Amino acid sequence: MQPASWPGVFSPWEPGPLSLGVYIFLVLMLIAVFLFLSSWLGEKKITLEKLRPYESGILPTGSARFPYPIPFYLIATFFLIFDIEAAYVFSWAIAFDDLGWDGWAQISFFLIVLLVSLFYIWRKGGLDWGIMSEKR
Repeated sequence: MQPASWPGVFSPWEPGPLSLGVYIFLVLMLIAVFLFLSSWLGEKKITLEKLRPYESGILPTGSARFPYPIPFYLIATFFLIFDIEAAYVFSWAIAFDDLGWDGWAQISFFLIVLLVSLFYIWRKGGLDWGIMSEKR
């Protein structure tokens, strides 16, 4: 394999920075032309129907701001945290033979941190679904 020479690097006929730059320029110009033509030739009638949000053919009623209860977000966050934890543990279990004792120590530390956080969430009442009569 021969090293690239300066005339070959900036040649429009060989792959290199010049041909990549020309390609990117042509793509951006083509996108600009398409956007200009679609805005120039497109219909510009602003009606109430076009300003209404699309809701799969259903007319929107009421406010779009539906207040979800806070436990919903907490449980969703806990699920994501412990779901990712399961992915790490499964991948560690697959590579158990290759990782050895160092891998075992690292996954043990990871699981201990997660168990401590789970007990913390539990003590703070993050896993309580019922109605709380008193603040702890």
